[in-house]
Amino acid sequence: MLNNQTAEKLSKLKMPAMAECYHRLSETPDAAALSHDDFLGMLVDAEWTARSNKRIKRLLRQADLRENASIEDIEYHPDRMLNRLEILQLSECSWVESRRNLLITGATGAGKTYLACALGNAACRRNYSVRYYRMPRVLTDLAVARMDGSYNRYLATLKKCQILIIDDWGLAPLSPAEGRDVLEVIEDRMLTGSLVISSQLPISDWHAVFEDPTIADACMDRLIHNSYRIEIGGETMRARHSKSI
Repeated sequence: MLNNQTAEKLSKLKMPAMAECYHRLSETPDAAALSHDDFLGMLVDAEWTARSNKRIKRLLRQADLRENASIEDIEYHPDRMLNRLEILQLSECSWVESRRNLLITGATGAGKTYLACALGNAACRRNYSVRYYRMPRVLTDLAVARMDGSYNRYLATLKKCQILIIDDWGLAPLSPAEGRDVLEVIEDRMLTGSLVISSQLPISDWHAVFEDPTIADACMDRLIHNSYRIEIGGETMRARHSKSI
């Protein structure tokens, strides 16, 4: 009876995992042999693990990653030119702490999105907030926000996350207005967190994407000098996998 009351109190204190563990241990004969410290430690571990898993699920849901990618499943074929040690180090997210950026380039289908999402997944599991967007969607949302008066609020939303992933950079030329919007996003990143950009274009061609060269200079200066770069080579992953079928 007392055990049930204790478990109920733990549930009311919003410690359901601890309550469940307490109830389970109370019905286990061997639990009586545990020291008070060990018994309490198991309860705390159960609650800690449950809350940690819940937090990771929430971060992954908010990140809205395009692919369910993981660092462990990245393929390191020689022609892809991926450095396994470098990827593992990036997955530890020390670059986020120093507010550095990551620029990923490669041909269509090379696996840029997968790599970006794998690193985003790893960051969520280290309790960093992440948001994934495609470049066309960001530009559309910014244009709509400017018209309906929510521009600053939308920028604040992009600013909140610690890692902002922008996929499909440079698919179309950026008008002067779009260039200014992109500059605002990049500027905010320098103050609050990190930016991950993936693009089919080599970085040397990014400047030409902007119709206004002055804005291009400002954006590229902020990106190039504070970023890690990964260029993925080799054939498309779709073609590679089709050969193994």
